[in-house]
Amino acid sequence: MSTFLYGGNVHANGIRQHYLRYGKPNDAAQQQRDAIILVPGITSPAVTWGFVAERLGQYFDTYVLDVRGRGLSSAEDGLDYGLTAQAHDVIEFAKAIGLTRYAVVGHSMGGRIGARAAAMHPEGLTRLVMVDPPVSGPGRRPYPAQLPWYVDSMALARKGCTAEQMRAFCPTWTEEQLQLRAQWLHTCNESAIIQSFNDFQNDDVHQDFAKVTVPTLLMIAERGDVIRPEEAEEIQSLIPKLSISHVADAGHMIPWDNEEGFYQAFGEFLGAALNP
Repeated sequence: MSTFLYGGNVHANGIRQHYLRYGKPNDAAQQQRDAIILVPGITSPAVTWGFVAERLGQYFDTYVLDVRGRGLSSAEDGLDYGLTAQAHDVIEFAKAIGLTRYAVVGHSMGGRIGARAAAMHPEGLTRLVMVDPPVSGPGRRPYPAQLPWYVDSMALARKGCTAEQMRAFCPTWTEEQLQLRAQWLHTCNESAIIQSFNDFQNDDVHQDFAKVTVPTLLMIAERGDVIRPEEAEEIQSLIPKLSISHVADAGHMIPWDNEEGFYQAFGEFLGAALNP
């Protein structure tokens, strides 16, 4: 049975924030656990993470955000698409819907957003999960992906494309995953994506790691080359309450490559094991 409840919009941090909610409102055990705010990566509208939210929703009250500039959230030219604004979005979203205890689970860019939000020590944030977050920045090695991959695929989507045409950019994805990307990628504002990508190189997220005090899980894709062992060691030195897990047979888009391995990598960090 699906755990999808509804989609909604709130006005928070000065913009429209669209989200999808999953869960079991009448489940007593779920009501005792902290809620989850799932923050996707650079070109992933909330709907593309629905399959993950379905599993999370079996155990937690789960909210998947459309990050500003993506999906159905505010996405006009001229908005501040910087990391700090995105972090404030998460904090103000939690306030707007009345969450008193919640964990942030962020993938890639979403992990950086979660780290900056956690560095602000918002009331109610209890845990942070950073899933393969880019650790590039000033004076560091560049992020392994290239900007044209994003720009060219978005241009194709804006024209209108099929799942098969999208396969050139995501050759290992399933037909269903490609169809969703072909359907929703056009909602990503190009200027938002370019600023986020440039911020991977220009904004030092390590300053945020040093301010994170909540228990944190760093999940690393073994084939992603986004976080190398020496980089994980540095993050470990900066975040006192850090746990690290690795997902074998997975590139950067971990649940797309090894979905069960992704769930197992959480262990019971969030308060319950994500069993099949």
